[in-house]
Amino acid sequence: MSDNAPPAAKPEETTPAAPAEATAPTVEAIAESSSAQLEGKAPPKNELKRLAKQAEKEKKAAEKATKQAELKAEKAAKQAELKAAKAAADMDFAAQNYGALEGRERIQIANLTDADVGKTVLFRARVQTSRPQGKMVFMHLRQRLDSIQALVLQQVELVSKQMVKWAGTIVDESIVLVEGVCQTPVKPIKNTTVSSIEILVRKIHVIATVDGRLPFSFDDASRPEDMYEKEDARLNKILLYTRLNNRVFDLRTSTNQAIFTIQAAVTRLFREHLESQGFIDIHSPKLQGAATESGASVFKVTYFKGEAFLAQSPQLAKQMAIAADFERVYEIGPVFRAEDPLTHQHMTEFTGLDLEMVIEEHYHEVVDVLDSMLLNIFRGLETQCAKEVEIVSKQFPCEPFKFLDKTLRLGWKEGLAILREGGVKLPDPEFEDLSIQHEKVLGKLVREKYGTDYYILDKFPAAVRPFYTMPDATDPHYSNSYDFFMRGEEILSGAQRIHDPAFLTKRMQECGVDPASRREYLYAFKVGAPPHGGGGIGKFQ
Repeated sequence: MSDNAPPAAKPEETTPAAPAEATAPTVEAIAESSSAQLEGKAPPKNELKRLAKQAEKEKKAAEKATKQAELKAEKAAKQAELKAAKAAADMDFAAQNYGALEGRERIQIANLTDADVGKTVLFRARVQTSRPQGKMVFMHLRQRLDSIQALVLQQVELVSKQMVKWAGTIVDESIVLVEGVCQTPVKPIKNTTVSSIEILVRKIHVIATVDGRLPFSFDDASRPEDMYEKEDARLNKILLYTRLNNRVFDLRTSTNQAIFTIQAAVTRLFREHLESQGFIDIHSPKLQGAATESGASVFKVTYFKGEAFLAQSPQLAKQMAIAADFERVYEIGPVFRAEDPLTHQHMTEFTGLDLEMVIEEHYHEVVDVLDSMLLNIFRGLETQCAKEVEIVSKQFPCEPFKFLDKTLRLGWKEGLAILREGGVKLPDPEFEDLSIQHEKVLGKLVREKYGTDYYILDKFPAAVRPFYTMPDATDPHYSNSYDFFMRGEEILSGAQRIHDPAFLTKRMQECGVDPASRREYLYAFKVGAPPHGGGGIGKFQ
């Protein structure tokens, strides 16, 4: 090396470079790296371009990777969102509204016995009355015919003073759900049907309350009629007008609940007995083209451009069913009569229990079936509705109903003879119908003489019966017709019917009925109808 050559430059001392970040190296970093590799010599120009392009490529690759990672994360987020939305859509928000019911058993007050003392029970009832007293509230809870006393008493960690106070504000006749423990009261409770058990309330919730003021007191509506007759009585008597204007509330009384239960039992016993005797249930039209009984007691209604009549009875339809070989039929349905309701026996609408059957030899076959049916109802009510009969008797006191194992049957003339023996003056001739007053007196005399409230009066005068009634074969002044009585009031009327079309036409004309208005009815007999008879009962009577 020449002495004139300048001395080699010493490399500058530099600090160690920091570790490279994930991003592409800069041009300066590349230059520094290359300078170190070439021991201080400047890198070729082409090498710098190559390194710059490589750095740019790596930078774009890093940016692409970052963008792909962001897209992937965004896609994953969207998928997670969709999955969550699907899960929300699949969630059954109404799961608690259907399916197998897993609620607790609720009891009926009527089924509680002394064996239930100590048990926790749950039931729904009406609050008939409530009476706050210090730190407790006495409640009279009612389910239809049955009632029980409940006690809301402040108890540590069970019943707070706020709960007791709130219970005392529950309005009478509200419906509540009660949970409590059955316990024996200090002394038997007199004014509830369950006297040996009371409920110590743990929970109570109002299901429905009363909006406004009650029209009258439940106790006033249930009070026995004879209490108003006492001289010192200072009671609120609920008039019929007020009861009818507040019918729903009045129907809640135990007496009305019992009456409707008895009515349902009468219908059930009627149906069960007749079906056991081979009768078929039918349903006849209630809109008819002509009056069934007489034009004077029929409701006319508009029928499109013409007129129709509300059925006064299913009488003609029953007979036509017999002509159609139904043999034995019955019907339970509405009956309409355009009569002034002068007495409780005259109603513009009631439920009729009717039957008709073929006669083999004598019309008393029909009387026997009707009698056995009524006896079955009487005995059934004694065993199945003793509780309801007792409830009705408390508000409307009466003597126990008496009937014989073998029903008393009186002929028309025998009935008149009993009345005359009792000092009753009767019209002469004896072919007029009995008045309501005469029927009441006869019922009283029959009870005194024969010891029964139930009897049959047979062979009524033909002049007081409908045109289709069969006259007596030996004396046409009388007929093969009959009425059944309870306590001097008619509850059933019936007869053998005329089944000969020529004779039936003649009787129509004699009674002022135009045969042309009964063409379909007469046709049933022209194609041949067997001897038959039947009867009808007013269920409300």
